[in-house]
Amino acid sequence: MTAHYRFIAPRLDDPRLLGDRRYSMLIGGASVPALSGETITRESPAHPGHIVSTIPKGSRADAERAIAAARAAFDSGPWPRMTGAERSRIMYRIGESIEANIEELATIEALEVGKAISQARGEMGYSAELWRYAAGQARGLEGETYNDLGTNALGLVLREAAGVVGIITPWNFPLLIGSERIPWAIGAGCTVVIKPSEFTSGSTIRMAELAREAGLPDGVLNVITGYGADVGQIFAEHPDVDAVNFTGSQRVGRVIGSLAGQNIKRVGLELGGKGPQVVFADADLDAAAAKISGGAFHCSGQACIAGSRLIVADSIADKLLEKVEALAAKIVTGDPLNDASNVGALIHHAHFEKVVGYVEEGKADGATIYSGGTRLGEAGAFFAPTIFTGVKPEMSIARDEIFGPVLSTFRFSDPEEAIALANDTPFGLSACVWTNNLSTGLQAIRRIKAGRTWINGMGDGTPQMPIGGYKQSGIGRELGRHGFDEYSELKNIHVTLTDLR
Repeated sequence: MTAHYRFIAPRLDDPRLLGDRRYSMLIGGASVPALSGETITRESPAHPGHIVSTIPKGSRADAERAIAAARAAFDSGPWPRMTGAERSRIMYRIGESIEANIEELATIEALEVGKAISQARGEMGYSAELWRYAAGQARGLEGETYNDLGTNALGLVLREAAGVVGIITPWNFPLLIGSERIPWAIGAGCTVVIKPSEFTSGSTIRMAELAREAGLPDGVLNVITGYGADVGQIFAEHPDVDAVNFTGSQRVGRVIGSLAGQNIKRVGLELGGKGPQVVFADADLDAAAAKISGGAFHCSGQACIAGSRLIVADSIADKLLEKVEALAAKIVTGDPLNDASNVGALIHHAHFEKVVGYVEEGKADGATIYSGGTRLGEAGAFFAPTIFTGVKPEMSIARDEIFGPVLSTFRFSDPEEAIALANDTPFGLSACVWTNNLSTGLQAIRRIKAGRTWINGMGDGTPQMPIGGYKQSGIGRELGRHGFDEYSELKNIHVTLTDLR
């Protein structure tokens, strides 16, 4: 089948494209350039030829400055010594400030990431909610007591801040992923150095500036910009960084994890995904189709939790695919600054070519393009939502994280086959199951190896629920009450008492 996809050509005279957005790093509360004076420019992936931001090209020396500022703020600054209530009030103000500046932050991400501004606004609002939730939880962090050790003993478990945390975030959801980590780290009493992607640093820098204006003490949140090998890898190597958290590719995650292990420091990793969307024959097909389309093509498929594998019961496969294609055809791809666009561009031309390469490889391997598979527009990194059928588990489009709007479809005849297909991947980040039988849904989810799952839904999130991956999708958990454990040390105190006198 062939769908006619809707496309809005980018408007190259949009006033939001104009102006010189020049950013500084934030180190020790001060906005500073790189020591070298060098910069990196970012061209809009949706508006070729338009520079949308300029950031400092940091070096190892710049990163060492930022780490030293975070170390001083932790060792001798007020933040770790504040009460939970004092930290909570400042964190809540940061969330309110993000909420008050949604339009500015969303515009920055629409320009740098290339995502639809309507989507970006929603992410900024959710980021504010993450800060507010973590602020509330920071007031109630607790340890434990053990009063059953005998008449002359008492046990205490203290929760203490881990120290300086280095955070490395990816280019697809820079402010959102930063907001899934920073509030939990500083809420536990830690100080932070964050390195956003060199492609999409603007919103993280602005968030840190808003945090400073909201009263966050100097050195608690530092932003270093540049390339990963120059200013990111050092987090796993430097003795003054106590914990490192990385979100990104499996390849880089292995490097960060290995270096952190060599230096005996705690590490959190959220890596790739190849999420299965399993649809049983009794599912609500209209509801499933809507979420399947959204789960596969949201943000042009550039999401680690994207549901990029559709595993559907053979008896309903044809009907469901018709519904998914019809909804995919309604997706408006194009100018990220246009409110009518649902999906913007891929991150850059090199990634666009990578996605094209996977599509061509899928065809060469014998899979069939059900719809899509083409470029949209004459310029910019826009690609049509693409559905493959006849996919075999050994194909690259079935196994690799494409990070593009490509949905690979499999059919199954019995539940055991469905579970086997769902688990036939080195990844385990996300999964969803569609069925009107609650027992079927729960039994299936219990057997699928993934950390973030849904029954009759896809993509829904809440600050209360921990997120993270199984298998090669990562180590550790973010959000909820468990998220503070990533940034806490637990100290055992055994108190020996004398007899009552």
